[in-house]
Amino acid sequence: MLFRTTGILLLGAVIVVAPADAQNTPTPAAVTRTVIAAAKLPSVTDVPLYFRAVGVTLPPGEKSGALAANGVLYQISGSTEVSVDGQTKTLGAGEGLFVAGGKTAALKAGSGGPSTFLHFFLVPATDLERPAETAPAIARELYRTASPIPDLRPGGYDLNLTRITFPAQMPSNPPHHRSGAALYYIVSGTGANTVDGKAPEAKGPGSLIYEPFGLVHQWGNPGAEPLTFLAFNINPEGVAAVLPGAPAKRQ
Repeated sequence: MLFRTTGILLLGAVIVVAPADAQNTPTPAAVTRTVIAAAKLPSVTDVPLYFRAVGVTLPPGEKSGALAANGVLYQISGSTEVSVDGQTKTLGAGEGLFVAGGKTAALKAGSGGPSTFLHFFLVPATDLERPAETAPAIARELYRTASPIPDLRPGGYDLNLTRITFPAQMPSNPPHHRSGAALYYIVSGTGANTVDGKAPEAKGPGSLIYEPFGLVHQWGNPGAEPLTFLAFNINPEGVAAVLPGAPAKRQ
């Protein structure tokens, strides 16, 4: 099953969110949000959909192909030349690219060393067992949702990968929930994740956290170092990705 996409946005949009200044009070460090790659999906209800995340290593100078499914590549180290529909882009560390479902992506690692990257997918069940990348790439599945993403409704959706940094010693933010769903990957630092008001759990580098619709949760950073994580997010077009408190009961 293929999904059409429109309105692709690639790389570099940075949003800084900081609390309002209080009189004679130093301005707290800001939360930064960088949109790595984004696209618009006209429909997400044709078949049930799952999140999947894969870690990939491609030896220097070697070539590979990627699963033809909606997803975002995020470069960890080295570089990868990505060719789709005759257009080529080279990704360096911290950069990403959206690849639309049904598009064949050709990958080539740079010659300076191995290319390591993450590949986040939004896929139907038929793509869960398919290889994410072809040999000689070494792909290791990091996460897949055990069941389809719930509560996706008819209409357009935004799909994006955003890099978020919380400053050191940031208190937990207010309880909130996703209007769609998100899959987090902790890049560095250790976050405090609170779910349904229970005791916070520490989430360190390499952790993956799934946030379906309706999950009331909070994030903070009690550590001495910044917390940086990636959010692979889907939300209804025109609706904020994060909404306060618990969702209203649907009729």
